[in-house]
Amino acid sequence: MSAAAGNDAPLDERIDQMRQGLQALGFDLEEVCWFNPVPNVWSVQLRDRVCSLLSSSGRGGSRDAALSSALLEFYERLSCNRFFADYYFGRELAEAEFVHYPNERWFALTGKGLPEGLLDEATRDHFDLHGQLRARMLLDTNSGNEQRGVCAIPFTRQRTGQQVWLPVNILNNLYTSNGMAAGHSRWEARTQALLEIFERHIKNTILTAGISLPQIPQAILARYPAFCESLDALRAAGFVVVVQDASLGGKFPLVNITLINSADGGCCAAFGAHPKFERALERTLTGVLQGRDLDDLNGFAPPCFDLSMVAEQDNLEAHFIDSSGVVAWDLLSRKPDYSFTQWNIEGDSQAEFEHLCYLIHRVDMDIYIADHEHLGLCCCQIVVPGMADLYPVDYLVHHNNNRAVAMRGSILQLAELSVEQAAELEQQLDSLELDDYLRVSELLCLYADPDTYWGQLSVGELRCLLALRTGDLSLAQGWSDWVMHSGLLSDERLRLFRCINQLLQFRLDPERHAEHFDYLLQQIYGQPLLDRVRQMLAGEEIFVDAPAIGENLEGLVTHRILLDTYQRLQQIKASHYQDQP
Repeated sequence: MSAAAGNDAPLDERIDQMRQGLQALGFDLEEVCWFNPVPNVWSVQLRDRVCSLLSSSGRGGSRDAALSSALLEFYERLSCNRFFADYYFGRELAEAEFVHYPNERWFALTGKGLPEGLLDEATRDHFDLHGQLRARMLLDTNSGNEQRGVCAIPFTRQRTGQQVWLPVNILNNLYTSNGMAAGHSRWEARTQALLEIFERHIKNTILTAGISLPQIPQAILARYPAFCESLDALRAAGFVVVVQDASLGGKFPLVNITLINSADGGCCAAFGAHPKFERALERTLTGVLQGRDLDDLNGFAPPCFDLSMVAEQDNLEAHFIDSSGVVAWDLLSRKPDYSFTQWNIEGDSQAEFEHLCYLIHRVDMDIYIADHEHLGLCCCQIVVPGMADLYPVDYLVHHNNNRAVAMRGSILQLAELSVEQAAELEQQLDSLELDDYLRVSELLCLYADPDTYWGQLSVGELRCLLALRTGDLSLAQGWSDWVMHSGLLSDERLRLFRCINQLLQFRLDPERHAEHFDYLLQQIYGQPLLDRVRQMLAGEEIFVDAPAIGENLEGLVTHRILLDTYQRLQQIKASHYQDQP
């Protein structure tokens, strides 16, 4: 099986090869939407017709370039498991011969510290500088399998060739998709992955430090007429367009394009990296307009003076996702901190990759690479600790995506919980200090369709129901007040909780009795609902309307379709690794 048409093959041939490869793998992609807001700027979103959770997007200077980009991203997310990283796999997959890749290794949980052989000295120093990490914190949420321990994937440390075992938990918590890429050669994929890492890291450095960048002279831009045609169209539509050199004196292959909407003053800043200057320009412009028509450029925040606001984690994450974060006025000052430098890295993709590695090693950072080529296309995940991190390392201690692993089994069997088990679950929820609005399905790493019980159940609502199960009616009343005002409920559930809240008020009021008002309550709620709520106040039938999920998640239709897809890919991985020498 091969989707690689060769790095020098025509673009249409590459597209045909990738489409055929995905069809052979069982995927049926549809082009959901196209965008062409200005000349020479295209973007597209692809989605699998069978499993709607599988989607990708691409951009480029032509329709074919955008489609190729989206197909590459689809391969990337399949090969690097990105499509599946945020979801629980269920018991069968968690106990399979391998969970993530056939070459994975499991490290038994230790009482204190981290297992021997996991990580190397440099990565231990980075991820556990203060000695707070415990092996249990590194359980992957996908399997949550304490008996097997910590699952790790082999990466190669580029500088030394040493094999290093990196936990899946760290990859999914701190890096998500940053550093993943696909290409028509191993060098192309690796270069693309490093460019994404550079792009985000240098961008964050510029934004948070309030660095002022030099404009790229018009005489330079005039060498690229297609690019200038796009800028002219933006300006004709009422946008102020500023094109700047973000290379910091020629050190890094980066460009910045900032759009300011003259209608509302909103500002949108994008950064693009590529060794070839012309490609960096195109990459930046297509990035700022990806998935957008010109009307979608309304409503952005204007530039600010507060660098602390720019440096907030949520703002930097918004910049990573779609360039919608706030920027400081400093970025656009005509008193730049660096002079414009004309740069261009010559050579093929291998030369580009080696140059990018040199830039990283020069600042004494390390590069760790895992190649994934089992789907017939060159894909990789690259980790550069301290540069590629999307989130602070303390997220592993305080915001780990496996935080609910210990309670997952209890929540999946709510209807069977004893009073004691319900009380223990309530204590676990309380200890995590969760956002009460958080969907329980998200907490458990499940996908539940939005209009279903599991798709709507919030942490606050669950805590109300657990209080009823344990007989703590005072606590239940407080939570029922919260639930009614949360704005999360369907009309049917809101009516149920209004009735719960009303009967709790009567039950907790020593001077009034609900039976004295039965004639009225029956007219308001109806006898069937009153009977049900009285059972709930007695600690019974609390979770009667919670559909069974099952240990392999059969009760979650869309999630199960996703896992069926993953099982299909697991078979391909197994065959590929068996054929390796």
